Amino acid sequence: MTAPVPFQPLPDDRADVRYAHGPDSFAQPGVPVGRTVEFAWDDSVVYPGTSRKFWVHVPAAYDPATPASLAVFLDGGWYLDPDGEVRGAIVLDNLVHHGDIPVTIGLFVDPGIFASAAQPKNRNAEYDAFDDRNVTFLLTEIIPQVTARYSIAEDPARRAICGGSSGGNGGFTAAWLRPGAFGRVMCCLASFAQMPGGNPYPSMIAAEARKPLRIFMQAGHRDLQWNKSGPNWLAANLRVAAALAEAGYDFRLVLGDGPHSPNHGGVLLPDALRWLFRS
Repeated sequence: MTAPVPFQPLPDDRADVRYAHGPDSFAQPGVPVGRTVEFAWDDSVVYPGTSRKFWVHVPAAYDPATPASLAVFLDGGWYLDPDGEVRGAIVLDNLVHHGDIPVTIGLFVDPGIFASAAQPKNRNAEYDAFDDRNVTFLLTEIIPQVTARYSIAEDPARRAICGGSSGGNGGFTAAWLRPGAFGRVMCCLASFAQMPGGNPYPSMIAAEARKPLRIFMQAGHRDLQWNKSGPNWLAANLRVAAALAEAGYDFRLVLGDGPHSPNHGGVLLPDALRWLFRS
């Protein structure tokens, strides 16, 4: 069925574009507010010496008798902030209430920090590396604390992992290495360009058998180094998207204007979750 799209003139080519949030990104009258619980984790085996917070958001419609879907958000505090660009809990409450996605519990996980170190943030080591430490950390240390308290579906088609910038390639890597754990991925402005050793995905996607993944990508025309010959965030994302297309993946790429900002990805989150969790 053909879907007509109204004509819109080509927007100005600008670096300071800001997208307006839609209604699903605001608290709506009549939509019950879910419950958000904060946890601390200081005993990591995978990342020893780190501490972090994580939050679990449980929509009001959650019924322990029916396993819920799970959406994991890397850089959790940024993605949970109700006044930020993503507003993950608000989006989940609205989509679940309106029946646009299954009842979905949100898990918002911050990267680790070291209490006393010259470089206290462990974010890049966790998200940019092409190895299984981060997904192992999630599956063995954090998610078990959620499944011990709430009924979560084990089907990877009902488990999404989402992130932006370094968190974007961190989420992609988690699902790529463990597609039996995460079958749905949202990566925004992914920092494939700064992965140690270079971006491995274009060649790997072409060479390996297609994995059972559904992937939503957002890229920015004015992302970091967008017109440079060195590490180029835009080019790296486009190369990954092209490889996914050529390999026949169930994927979608949304390309916008604007800089390396969570704004566009946050605006797209409601539609991305609808698309990822579609039946």
